[in-house]
Amino acid sequence: MGMAAVDGCMGLDVVPLGGTGARVSSLALGTWRFGRERDGVVEIERDRAMALLDAYAEAGGTFIDTADFYGDGRAESWIGEWLADRDRASFVIASKVFWPTREDDPNAHGLGRKHLRRSIDEILDRLGTDYLEVLYVNRWGDHTPVEDDTPLEEYLRTLTGFVEDGRVHYLGTSTMVPEAWKVARANERAQQLGLEPFTVAQPRYNLVNRAVEHGYLNAASTYDLGVCPWSPLAGGFLSGKYRRGEDPPAWSRAAVEPEVAGAYLTDENYETLADVRAVADDLGATPAQVSLAWLRHRDVVTAPVVGARTVDQLQENLGAADLSLSDKQVQRLADA
Repeated sequence: MGMAAVDGCMGLDVVPLGGTGARVSSLALGTWRFGRERDGVVEIERDRAMALLDAYAEAGGTFIDTADFYGDGRAESWIGEWLADRDRASFVIASKVFWPTREDDPNAHGLGRKHLRRSIDEILDRLGTDYLEVLYVNRWGDHTPVEDDTPLEEYLRTLTGFVEDGRVHYLGTSTMVPEAWKVARANERAQQLGLEPFTVAQPRYNLVNRAVEHGYLNAASTYDLGVCPWSPLAGGFLSGKYRRGEDPPAWSRAAVEPEVAGAYLTDENYETLADVRAVADDLGATPAQVSLAWLRHRDVVTAPVVGARTVDQLQENLGAADLSLSDKQVQRLADA
């Protein structure tokens, strides 16, 4: 039996970031809601963002995940303000590039050299730092509304330049569609050309969305990539806040984003959630903690990226760091 940290995290452990020389907290802090506006309302305003960053650091957290388009750049700016009063070297910062950053500019999105070079300068400026530990190519390999046909060698050489001049330490891929062959092709080509390979992967992965298990995670293991899943709680579904047969809470994502409700509020997923609840009850933990702990028990997973609206939610999620599952419990959840 493991020990639940329902009242907060006793301290995040530190794990290797795949095959790199970096070490990171076993749970990363996601900041995609920082500064994000929905229907004219900012989901997480500056003061609460600062409180969340404080709470994460107080729990021993060092791995902060953001992107250039989160809150139209506000997320990075706020992290930069927060970092200004701290020892920058104590934190591992990951950001992302790809999505449009300027309207009506055909060169302001994608993986072209012009966009990548401008983007890295703007990211570092907003963060108030000279370097970034991880730069993800965001939505790389997906079928997205933003078309991009940049030659592989062009963006590999551009990204390698960022590593060589010290502005980036490691390269990563953040994907929605798990196409393992694209990771393999890029890293094989990088090896042939003597360029920097991708060493970190950020796929969507949780107990009710396990598409990455069909090849993608094998590729990550083969190339020794650190795996830092996004949406580890399935848009909040695995937190247990939704009930079968009941309307989702008015403030929840499922209530305002039909694609979330359609993807997660299914009979099959509710059956999985029932097993999660049963394991949580056995351990005196919460469904969110059990769901995160299950990911942490996956050998290939480095650090799930957890988000939260409040400090209390964040502390609950970080409690997964102190929760151990038995082999039988891990298998029960996998079978579910």
